[in-house]
Amino acid sequence: MATDALLSGGTIGGTVLSVLLAVLILLVMITVHEFGHYVAGCALGFKINEFSIGFGPALFRRKSAKSGRLFAVRAFPLGGYCAFEGEEGEGDDPRAFNARPPWRRIIVLVAGAAFNYLAALVIIFVWMFAFGLTAYRINSVQPSDEFSSEYSLQAGDVLLSLNGRDIYLASDLVSALNGAERGQIVEAEVIRGGGRERVELAVRADCAFTNSAQVSLALHALGAGTYETDEGAFYDVSGAGCRFGFWESVGRSFVYSFRISGAIFTVLGELLTGNLGLDAVGGPVTTIKLTGEMASQGVASCLEIAAYIGVNLAVFNLLPIPALDGSKVVFCLIEWIFKKPVPRKVEAVIHAAGFVLILAFAVLVDVLQFL
Repeated sequence: MATDALLSGGTIGGTVLSVLLAVLILLVMITVHEFGHYVAGCALGFKINEFSIGFGPALFRRKSAKSGRLFAVRAFPLGGYCAFEGEEGEGDDPRAFNARPPWRRIIVLVAGAAFNYLAALVIIFVWMFAFGLTAYRINSVQPSDEFSSEYSLQAGDVLLSLNGRDIYLASDLVSALNGAERGQIVEAEVIRGGGRERVELAVRADCAFTNSAQVSLALHALGAGTYETDEGAFYDVSGAGCRFGFWESVGRSFVYSFRISGAIFTVLGELLTGNLGLDAVGGPVTTIKLTGEMASQGVASCLEIAAYIGVNLAVFNLLPIPALDGSKVVFCLIEWIFKKPVPRKVEAVIHAAGFVLILAFAVLVDVLQFL
C-alpha cells in the first residue's frame, strides 16, 4: 500500500520514483540497442574498444584480459555506447569498423534496431499474455432523440474492433472510422455485460479527420460521452481468464508492433504535411515525463510503454537521417555499390550536422509543450 501511494505521483516521492522508473526503462532499451551492435560486432570480427552503460565518469569499469575490451557503467544513465575501433576514420587495424566490408557494417548497424524490436516483441507478448489488451471503456453515452439506442454504445461497453479492424491504438479507431458519414451504420465488436458481442452503431457526425490524434472526435462520433483507457480497462478479450492464450498473444504481438510502426510513419507524414502540429510531439523531457506517468500506473502500463519505446527506437534509428544508424547504412550502401566510400571527413560532418539538428528539434518540441 505504501509503495502504491508513492507511485501514484501525488507526492514528491511518487514523482521522483516515476522519473527514475522512466529513466530506467529508457536506459534498458538503449542498452539493448547497443548490445545488438556489440553482439553483431563480435560475431563478425570487429574490434570493439568499449561497451558502456551510461555516459560520464565511470562508476565501474573492467577490462577483459582476453579481448582487451573495456566494460563500464558510467554516472549519467541517459544512454550508452558500443565503441568500435576506427569508427570515425579508416583505422590501421584490419578489424576496425570502416576497414570491414560494407555488408558486415550494415549488419552491425541494423542489429541495434533488430534487438530493440525483438525485445519489444517479447515485452508485448508478456504484457498481452499476462494482462490482455488496453481498450477504450465507455463510461457514459451522449443522449440522443435522433439515434435509436439499438444502434448506440452503452455505458460499460469496451471497444474491441470497428469495421473489422481490431483496436490496438488510438490511431486504429480514427482510421477505422475516417470517411464515415452521419447516419451511416458501422459494425463493432464490444465487451458488453461480460461477454463479446457484435453490434451495429449509427455514426452521429461526419468523420473527416485531419490527423490520427483525433480519437476524441471519433469516439464522440460514435456517441461516447466519457471514456477511459487506464489500467481498469484491461479486459478478458479471449473468453477465458484475464489474458489472451499463448499463441494468440504471439500473433497479436506482431500485429501490435506493426501497428506502432505504422503509427510512427503516419505521424511523421502528418508532421511534414502540417496536419499535425509540433506541439503534439515531445522531446526527451516530455518522453521521460509521459513514460514515468504511464509506468507508475502499474506493471501492465510499464510493459506497454517499454514496448512502445522499443519499437520507436527500432524504427527511428533506421530512418535515413544523418547521425542515425539508417543514415550510416546509406553510406555503407553507397560504398558497396560504387566500390568507393564517401570521404570519411565529409560523412563525419554530415553526421555531426544531423546530430545538432536532431538535438535542436528535441529541445524545440519540448519547449513547445510548456508554451
